[in-house]
Amino acid sequence: MNLLEVLNLILPELLLVFGAMAILVLGVTLKAEGAGLAPLIGITLLLLALMLVAAAGGAQTDLFDGAFRLDAFSSFSKIIIFAAAAFAIILSQRSPGSEQLARFEYSALIVLASFGMALMVSANDLIALYMGIETQSLALYVLAAFNRDSRRSTEAGLKYFVLGALSSGLLLYGASLIYGFTGSMSFDDISQVLANGAGPGLVIGLVFLISGLAFKVSAAPFHMWTPDVYEGAPTPVTAFFAAAPKFAAMALFARALVSPFPDIMDDWQPVIAMIAVASMLVGSFSAIMQTNIKRLMAYSSIGHMGFALVGLSAGTVDGVSGVLIYMAIYVVMTIGVFACILLMRRQGGVTEKISDLAGLKETDTGLALTMTVLFFSLAGVPPMGGFFGKLFVFSAAIEAGLIWLAVVGLLISAVAAFYYLRVIWIIWFSDPAPAFERERGRRLTFISRSSAFMMFPALLFLIAPLQTFAGRAANALF
Repeated sequence: MNLLEVLNLILPELLLVFGAMAILVLGVTLKAEGAGLAPLIGITLLLLALMLVAAAGGAQTDLFDGAFRLDAFSSFSKIIIFAAAAFAIILSQRSPGSEQLARFEYSALIVLASFGMALMVSANDLIALYMGIETQSLALYVLAAFNRDSRRSTEAGLKYFVLGALSSGLLLYGASLIYGFTGSMSFDDISQVLANGAGPGLVIGLVFLISGLAFKVSAAPFHMWTPDVYEGAPTPVTAFFAAAPKFAAMALFARALVSPFPDIMDDWQPVIAMIAVASMLVGSFSAIMQTNIKRLMAYSSIGHMGFALVGLSAGTVDGVSGVLIYMAIYVVMTIGVFACILLMRRQGGVTEKISDLAGLKETDTGLALTMTVLFFSLAGVPPMGGFFGKLFVFSAAIEAGLIWLAVVGLLISAVAAFYYLRVIWIIWFSDPAPAFERERGRRLTFISRSSAFMMFPALLFLIAPLQTFAGRAANALF
């Protein structure tokens, strides 16, 4: 393969990294005008990269001596990631001035983080995996503390950085053990070495690797950073954290387990199942006590990662396909909910208390209906989108013989439904709180209502093509 062919294959990533550099140069050169142009440039870059990935068709190709693999799985993941990142920039356009997102660095960091996530989902060896994670993480650490005048935001960035460094250490230690016992960094070579089984040393390394990846998806017991970072970071940044990086990390989780370790699934399957149960329990029971809606969404995220890991526990094509469908639906729901949170404004500023939604049906019926649909979907109430996501992952677990895990997931879903329904009850049956601002961005209203529409009834028509594309992507790993 000549240089021009390689450059053509990595054109989406080149576009993002050089585009981010261009945003920085323009921002420094044009000052205020650069800050105004940066979001438009960032969104354009992400959409162009998305179209280039879609146009490539998902044909399998190995690059850089097999360190990165372009296939249907990476293409599906990149399309979701780039779309979610573009929406994160759009959400920032109506962010209050107190969150200080009207700076050119914000768009540049989103684009750079997206570049890191593109590397993550294409990684085909342990070094490429780590490089992608760190490229993404460095941008996310800065984004978490982007509002440097806010004590909460600074604290969120510091906590994320310190705990992120710990998770990187766990991941690197696990990778070093795997390399030591297999003699290779390549997923393909590792798979061949392990065809005859694995010794206890390698299994320990795999557990450390799983621990580092579990931190990235905020799965319990590696979830400690999530509530504080979600609450402290500017709201559009929190929306970004809850969508694109979560999808990228879960996609990497699937590739890092299925590609190199298919022959020792009996060793890692119980670990993933235990993490799934712990995440579902921690997320569901901790969310019940929350009064801040961003912290509620943080614990909701932990719980949802547990449900997604149920599909990964199956270790089958249907399981990975279920994870991709679940995460795609989750990204849409999450962006819609955070668009609604950004609409929760009064003259005194932004409000994040769940109690401020009291009687919303009387003060803003449109927003009340939108949040109701999205929260029903998060709860997994049929025929909403969240129901289909859980249906696919639980079905995969049952087909793989993990009936007990599916039953536990169903029981915990009933608990999780309580705190979602509590918010809906407050919206429809409590005495009205003061109304939110009437004058607000049409973009946020459009995004939130579009997300709700995609959960119901549009998803009834979209679920079949989504299942087809996710199945094709999952097959690429096997």
